Amino acid sequence: MEALRIYRSLNREQRNTFIACFLGWTLDALDFFLLTFVVKDVSAEFSVSIVKVTFAITLTLMMRPLGALIFGLLGDRFGRRIPLMVDIILYSLMELLTAFSPNYTVFLIFRALYGIGMGGEWGLGASLAMESLPARARGLGSGILQQGYSFGFLLAAIIYWLVFPHFGWRALFVVGAFPALLVLYIRAHVPESAVWKRQQQTIRESLGLGRFIQKHWRLLIYAVLLMTAFNYMSHGTQDLYPTFLQKQRGLSVNQTAPIAIIYNLGAICGGTLLGYFSQSWGRRRTIIIAAVLGIVLIPAWIFSPTLPLLIAGGFFMQFMVQGAWGVVPVHLNELSPPAWRGTFPGVVYQLGNFFSANAAMLQAKLAEHFVRPNGQPDYALTMACVTLAVFLILIVLAAIGREARGVEF
Repeated sequence: MEALRIYRSLNREQRNTFIACFLGWTLDALDFFLLTFVVKDVSAEFSVSIVKVTFAITLTLMMRPLGALIFGLLGDRFGRRIPLMVDIILYSLMELLTAFSPNYTVFLIFRALYGIGMGGEWGLGASLAMESLPARARGLGSGILQQGYSFGFLLAAIIYWLVFPHFGWRALFVVGAFPALLVLYIRAHVPESAVWKRQQQTIRESLGLGRFIQKHWRLLIYAVLLMTAFNYMSHGTQDLYPTFLQKQRGLSVNQTAPIAIIYNLGAICGGTLLGYFSQSWGRRRTIIIAAVLGIVLIPAWIFSPTLPLLIAGGFFMQFMVQGAWGVVPVHLNELSPPAWRGTFPGVVYQLGNFFSANAAMLQAKLAEHFVRPNGQPDYALTMACVTLAVFLILIVLAAIGREARGVEF
């Protein structure tokens, strides 16, 4: 009921702005996940190995920090609204051009450029959304906003199911260009951030990168370490989990897909609810509670003897993982130096993603050393150990950090 009252308390401009930012991140994630469904088909089309096609995914992730930096600087210099529209057009255009890639090399170029657009969207959208909401609504807004990533995954699965069997993989990327239409909505209904406008009149801080690093280097290092732990937490519990289900638990693809949908629903619920509760519990305390409960859930998540218990464990594990993530947009924006709110959250988020990009590969290699009695890789033991370590690191980092809950922008 309190969440409903918060929603009703928002004016039309605040609602329009938040909806636009949520859709921007959701559709960005949709475009990213489409490729993950058709790796085998792209491999056959261009006569390259599956490993080479997965490199396109890695390349996209590697380019995200660059996009966060470029569009973050534009957002702090020229406002959030116009750079956000340019960014959405960029990633939508690159998605469309991917559909017409004549060969593997051109395909890689388009995916790299798409990565720049993907990296730029989150920081701009998060700062615009958090600056548009009143302080009491930030926790709930943060939780919902971050789960745009999970909604994007679900939309990608639906589009793949409906489009691919009839039109092939290239048609998926044509559909992925439709987010560009969101720009029309932003142009008509979303105003510029009032917080940014006020800052242009009162803040005299230089926007030079050197000055920023010199003045805020401790905060920058801390936030990057925090986001590296966060990304290791999500990648470490998600990326190899379908492989674990199929290779170690012997489930079919048709069994694995519904389980993935179920634990993504857990992610959406957790991110929304714990983001909301962070408004009263505090940002750091909510992260620590989610991580502690995540540790408790490890046996059910990975070692459950029965399938129903394993499914429940997966649901609640992602509830906690994404519950902690639901705090991230608001926490980073509240910690950010005011003149850098367009740049700081997005850059540290994407740098953390960059430094954790090897999570799946690390776990796969460790699993080859922790083998089962039958000689096969022990994904369960490996994922349990890595996840435990990451949860403990995240608890320490959250505990030693500072809190800026409810700070006025």
